[in-house]
Parts: sequence; structure tokens; C-alpha cells
Amino acid sequence: QVQLVESGGGLVQAGESLRLSCVASGSIYIINDMGWYRQAPGKQRELVADITSGGSTSYADSAKGRFTISLDSAKHTVYLQMNNLTPEDTAVYYCNADYVEATMTRLRSWGQGTQVTVSS
Repeated sequence: QVQLVESGGGLVQAGESLRLSCVASGSIYIINDMGWYRQAPGKQRELVADITSGGSTSYADSAKGRFTISLDSAKHTVYLQMNNLTPEDTAVYYCNADYVEATMTRLRSWGQGTQVTVSS
């Protein structure tokens, strides 16, 4: 079973930055893509940014120009650099991975989430 563990969340002031990390561990054969989602209180979970193993990225409109996603395939780790944070970025951030296990089964897993709180 593959596990995803996020870190890097916290409480910051508007305009500051945070860097989230997510490490995938377990019987991974290959990772197809990894991404970051977020869920604010009372709202649905939404995609923030996604990156494929080939390096192709996609961002939510709200993240473009402020957030940067990167992937270290060798370490099975995805990062989300978040700059110029606003209170609207306050949410629980979840890591997601699309991967193939050593059994050649393609699966998708979620991390447990990390809280990001931005004060005004």
C-alpha cells in the first residue's frame, strides 16, 4: 500500500510564502502524476496544481502566477511553492498521486492533508 505524507503547512500572514511537500512511499513501480488539491470549510475539494512524470503542469486560475508545482521523481516527492498567499488560500491541502504499484496495478491515493491558514 502506497502512503502519501504531506508537510509544510502552517499559519502565515497575507503576502507570505509556504512550501508544501508530499512524499509517496511504498511499493511504487512508477508515478504517472502527482497533484495538490485543497478544501476550504464548506467548499468542495478543488485542484490547485498537477504535474505529470514528464513535467507537464496545470494550475487552477487562482494559483497561476503565485504557485509552482515541482516533482522529484527519484524521491517520489512533489512540492508546491506558494507565494503571495491570501486569506482565500486558507484550506486543507491534500496531495494526490496516480501511480502503478509493483503488482502493475494502477491506483490513485490521497494524503491525510495539511492545514494552511493565511491571516489578513
